Amino acid sequence: MIKYLSNSVEQTEDFACKFSKELNAGDIIAFNGDLGAGKTAFVRGLAKGLQVYGEVSSPTYSLVNEYSGETPLYHFDMYRVCSMDDLYTTGFFDYLDMNGIMAIEWSENIQSALPENTIFITIEKLSENERKIIVDGGGKF
Repeated sequence: MIKYLSNSVEQTEDFACKFSKELNAGDIIAFNGDLGAGKTAFVRGLAKGLQVYGEVSSPTYSLVNEYSGETPLYHFDMYRVCSMDDLYTTGFFDYLDMNGIMAIEWSENIQSALPENTIFITIEKLSENERKIIVDGGGKF
C-alpha cells in the first residue's frame, strides 16, 4: 500500500506521473473519490508519465477517452453506469483485451465487473487543496 499527501493539483499530477512508471500494459486502475477529489488530475499525471497524446479531460459524457502512445491509456467515467447492460454499452469488456492501461473513475458503480488484479486508488479531499491518496491492490501495492 502507498499513502501520499498532496497539497496541490500539481503535486497530485506529479505523484501520478511518477506512479505511472510502476504500471504495465494491461493494468487497471479503479478510482474512488468524491466529485472534485482529483481523479481527473491524477489521470492527467498518468498521461504525462505514460507520454500519451491528447489533452486529458473528464470523459463524463463520452464515457471513455482514448489517449494514444506506446502504451495507450483508456480513461473511463462510470458515473452514469447503473447496470451490467449499461456497462456493456461502454465497450468496457472489449478494452480489457486491448493491452492498454485503464483508468476508471466512479469505479464503485462497476465493482463486481473489476478483475481480481485491479489497482485501487482512493483520493480523499481533506481541504481545498489537500488530498490523501491511497494506492492498494493489483498484486503490487
